[in-house]
Amino acid sequence: MRIRPTRQQLLALLPERLVLVRGPREPGALYLTFDDGPHPQHTPRLLDLLARHDARASFFLVGQRVEQHPALVERIVAEGHALGNHSYSHPLFHRLGLREQLDEVERTDRLLAGFDHTGPYRFRPPRGVVSLPLLLAFARRGRNLAYWSYDSLDYQPQPPAELAARLEQRPPADGDVLLMHDDSDRAAQILARMLPAWQSEGRRLHALPAVAT
Repeated sequence: MRIRPTRQQLLALLPERLVLVRGPREPGALYLTFDDGPHPQHTPRLLDLLARHDARASFFLVGQRVEQHPALVERIVAEGHALGNHSYSHPLFHRLGLREQLDEVERTDRLLAGFDHTGPYRFRPPRGVVSLPLLLAFARRGRNLAYWSYDSLDYQPQPPAELAARLEQRPPADGDVLLMHDDSDRAAQILARMLPAWQSEGRRLHALPAVAT
């Protein structure tokens, strides 16, 4: 039986300046990423946990939630984490025209720039849906799509202890980009178990590197 390649495998064939699927493969390096925040209850707990273990991460934020919780975005930046763009309203991107998709991206770019005064920002499309027109538009504009190479599955209904056990049984490789979410307490429960273990193994948790300009 012929096995179809995964979306990650296909995207990994593209130049890294267009699509980042894995981070630099330094020994022991892992790259934590969180989608869908900021959340007034769950993001602070995650930030506390990361601070206790001297870990850094990239937060792919939804523009509407940035407007609702600006103090949380300020804290993310102040504590050394990176900002990423996860659209303005987290719509079903495949149902939008290209201009509407780009409006979602550009509106959130402007919001994020008000906090860290940097950019361009890596963009992670909602639900990982990326179309050929969007890829081509990003290529023309020199924009970067951020994907992931290891899915924590923290959005699924399994108990967090089972998801942590999966990470122990199938540990991420050096350079893996871990997909997690900060709109529930599941990531914090998983990381409360995994961060001490990774730290004892000498693994280092990084934000994604800045986009080359």
